Amino acid sequence: MRCFYSHALELALPADHPFPMDKFRVSKDMLLDGGILRPDEIIEVRPAEMQVLRRVHEASYIDKISNSLLDRKEQLLLGLPATPELFKRSITEVEATRLACHAALEEGVGVCLAGGTHHAFREHGEGYCVFNDVAIAIRDIQFRQPNIRIMVVDTDAHQGNGTAAILADDPRVFTYSIHVGKNYPTRKITGSLDVETVRYVEGEMYLKQLFSSLASALDQFSPDLVIWISGADNHRNDRFGQMHLSLKEIQHRDETLLRAFIKNRIPVAVLYGGGYNRQPEFTAKLHRNTIASAKRLAQEYRGI
Repeated sequence: MRCFYSHALELALPADHPFPMDKFRVSKDMLLDGGILRPDEIIEVRPAEMQVLRRVHEASYIDKISNSLLDRKEQLLLGLPATPELFKRSITEVEATRLACHAALEEGVGVCLAGGTHHAFREHGEGYCVFNDVAIAIRDIQFRQPNIRIMVVDTDAHQGNGTAAILADDPRVFTYSIHVGKNYPTRKITGSLDVETVRYVEGEMYLKQLFSSLASALDQFSPDLVIWISGADNHRNDRFGQMHLSLKEIQHRDETLLRAFIKNRIPVAVLYGGGYNRQPEFTAKLHRNTIASAKRLAQEYRGI
């Protein structure tokens, strides 16, 4: 099972910044130290080419980010300081997601050890999301396979408003999102199927909503590829997720979805999404668990 990563993802932020940037390195180390992944299964990626970005994002916005020209208001909306390092990190994350999607189509399962920047719009970034890696990967695949049917399954606690906006009116793409209704982002963008939960939804109710609605969506759309933004912010101790799932309930979510995709021969690209746990390193542990489930089930059903 190929997993895509880069040291460029390890961007330094102020100690009091709410985004846990170290979760990417820590989860990667957990996967290696625990013997879940072999070193040769983690592929170091280079930054994406500009033409890949331009299929989705406006040239003026790309120029602003690449030259660190966001004004204060734009940086506050983004939630991250505009620096050359942020630009490199963002285009490298895009490439990791793009390659994970192609690996999924080739082998059944592909993993980006980051990704899921679903709040980025064509002309601006917000919510810690600079470029929309999912939309960029989809446009890249469609460039080669125009008729492929792709489903975005977003189980991050927050709606992927940027993804829904960019991919709207494309009948080849189905955007599914299950998220807290009254939480960030304030203004939701209607996707193909949006399932809203109450604040602090308990695990049993959440899983019932997820499994029933997603099964219906899969029957309705029948995708050739699933891009799954898993999300670790569903945990009851997350700072921003406003869900109340336990560790075991998140593991049950992961196992059930991955088994459904892999057993039914639906290629799946697994992305991290958000996670802001109050307990240091717990977000990384949740991401690690998701990838561990993907590896085990890929071996069980596909021998990857």
